[in-house]
Amino acid sequence: MKLIDSKGRLFGKVNILDLGAIAVIILVLIGIFIVPGPTGSVAQVGNNTPDDIEVSLLVRGLNIKNPPEFIASLKDTKVDIIVRNETAGNLQIISVEELPNYMAANQPDGTVKAVLDPRPIVAYSTDMILLMNGKGQMTDDGAVLANQKVKIGSVLELDGKNYNFRGSVIDVNQLN
Repeated sequence: MKLIDSKGRLFGKVNILDLGAIAVIILVLIGIFIVPGPTGSVAQVGNNTPDDIEVSLLVRGLNIKNPPEFIASLKDTKVDIIVRNETAGNLQIISVEELPNYMAANQPDGTVKAVLDPRPIVAYSTDMILLMNGKGQMTDDGAVLANQKVKIGSVLELDGKNYNFRGSVIDVNQLN
């Protein structure tokens, strides 16, 4: 009996191409589940001591019924953070600064002047800067919160009991 017959079968029973495909599938499964190990994420950091991280977030055009009441309710609360559709822990809101809504107004002499927006609809829209802090890690590559890198320009989603909105990071610092 030949090792490989004229039809490409090993010992006349199993096709060599089928064996090759099975070997590739086994190697892929080994590569996915065994080789990376338990760490799994590229963003994880070797240092396990958490640092105090301070994040400033700019929120523009948030539509709410009563902005002053909502802003007052945000102060000194913990809020869940979502980065790139993945939960990234929570941060403590330290302060909230409401920004005035300005608009450009043309002047008779041809110049443009910034004036407060007089439209009634603006009463239901607010811009604000949130100052938050929490535990994370500072690396040479930036801040990491719950295995998610957070840099200036990153979009954070704040998820609370009765709200969910997004803002853009404008500053990240390490406190210490």
